[in-house]
Order: sequence, then structure tokens, then C-alpha cells
Amino acid sequence: MTSTSSASTTAPITAAASGRWPLGDLPVNRIGFGTMRLPQTGGALVPDAVPRDREAAIAVLRRAVDLGVNHIDTAAFYFSPLRSANELINSALAPYADDLVITTKVGPARDETGQWADHARTPEALRGQVEENLRQLGRDHLDVVNLRIVGKDSIAERFGALAELRRAGLIRHLGLSNVTPAHLAEAQAIAPVVCVQNRYGIGMRPEDDTFVRDCGEQGIAFVPFYAIAAAGGEGGATGAEAAEVLAVARAHGVSPAQVRLAWTLHRGPHVLAIPGTGDLDHLAANVAAGALRLSVDELELLETSHRSAVTG
Repeated sequence: MTSTSSASTTAPITAAASGRWPLGDLPVNRIGFGTMRLPQTGGALVPDAVPRDREAAIAVLRRAVDLGVNHIDTAAFYFSPLRSANELINSALAPYADDLVITTKVGPARDETGQWADHARTPEALRGQVEENLRQLGRDHLDVVNLRIVGKDSIAERFGALAELRRAGLIRHLGLSNVTPAHLAEAQAIAPVVCVQNRYGIGMRPEDDTFVRDCGEQGIAFVPFYAIAAAGGEGGATGAEAAEVLAVARAHGVSPAQVRLAWTLHRGPHVLAIPGTGDLDHLAANVAAGALRLSVDELELLETSHRSAVTG
């Protein structure tokens, strides 16, 4: 394959080209869709975000599913003044297909103005966030709930609270976000963990390479976030692209973003991608990146960039 940037004359590339990996007993295509950028244009998770056109957002979600995406990542704190990612998902996709897996996260909190509030740290606060996700999504259970944390302190009480909700039938599977190997071990002593969602990509946290591999050896999905945006984070991709990424992109006739996504998928069959966008063309390109195959020489070149870049 030499290019994923132009549409096929017969049919578009679908998420099935990326392969599959199970989240517990829920198999998903490895290219998914993250909804953080969907409720607004410009930077995400800011109080004065400009709401995205509602019909445009709904069209992107429906097109994602048409392109074979069956893993959607969301959160109740993904919203702009007029749009909520969960509500958009509900409006666009309910009643949900049997094979559609919706992953959400709890812990972070924002008040009604969009300002950040204290993280949920008590069983009561975490249950409230789970119930809010259920209400917004219009579901009687959540497929996967990630406990997202800040800091290095113990997560036993918080993860234990989610494990209780799993036993009660409100949650099917549990995951972790923004965690260390020690957090993973602590959580696994309480309940099974099906995924780890951490910041990771070319030039981002090469010190986590071993953690990524270890997750795969344990059958746990590793789900990088900001794989395209890199150091830009919530604001999106910024700054000059690495020369190595540009060289590989030119060789295949694709975008640097597609190279970054393909690189993450090449880190192991357990690595899933959840790129987000509000643009239909970008969506198609992101999905097509799952079919991009990089050579050994290209992977070595990108590894040079990964190891030499300043980590975020």
C-alpha cells in the first residue's frame, strides 16, 4: 500500500482494516473514535469553547459508524456551552448497534460553566458520575468505564467503588487512564482491567514503551490519547512536524497525522487508536490510517524521532 489519502474507486477504507482487539469480551476494531473534540471547534475542555454545528457533529458520528468504527470514547465532562458529547452520541446512534462499544471515563469534573472542579474521589461522587453517563447516553449499563486520575496516590478506594458498581451491573468492564504500572497492579488486585488509556505517541513518553508492551503481554488494551496532537494536547496539533514523520508521510502520500496513528498501531496488536475530529474528511483519513503499513526501515526512522524528541 502506498497511499491512504485518496478514496478507493470502489469503497472507502473502513476501520476493519486496522484489525481487532477485545475489551474484555467486547471485540472492537483498533481504529476507534474519540469525542473530546466533537462538542466544539478549536480547543477542547475550555469554558468559552465555540459550540460545533449540531447537525455536523451528528453527521460525523454516523459516518464513523458507517466506516466500521465500533469503539467510541467519551465522557460526561466533554461539553461546550451548547453541546455534550454524550448527548450527541445518544441522538446520533441510539438505538445502539449490538457491536458498538462506548467507553467513558470518570474522575474529572467540570461545573455548569465549564470550569474544572474537584476530581471525584469518593464512592458517592463516582457513582454520581456513572449515573450521569448512563442518563446522558440513555443506557442501563456502561460498556467500559475508565478511572482517570491525577497524581501518584493510591487508587484502591476509587477503583474499588467502581468494582462495586460493576458487580451491581451498572458497568460491564473497567479500565484506567493516566496511570502508572503501580496503579495498574493495585487495580488488578481488586478487579480485572481491560484497558489502559494514557498519553502516548511519537515523541511522547518514550519512557512508557515498556508499560505499553507489558499491557499487551497481559492481554490489556493500551489506548493512547493525543497520538496526533502530541504536545498540543486539548488544543490540537501545533508547531512544526518532525522531519522523520514528514519523510514517511511523503513516501506514502499521506498526512503526518496518518503516520502518527499508524505508528501507534504498529506498537502492538493490543494498541487501539481513538482519534477525534469534527470534520468528515479528517474522519475518513483517520480511519484509513488503519490500513497504512510501515516498513521496518520506516519504523526505525520514526523510532529515532520518538526517542530523540522532548517528551510531554
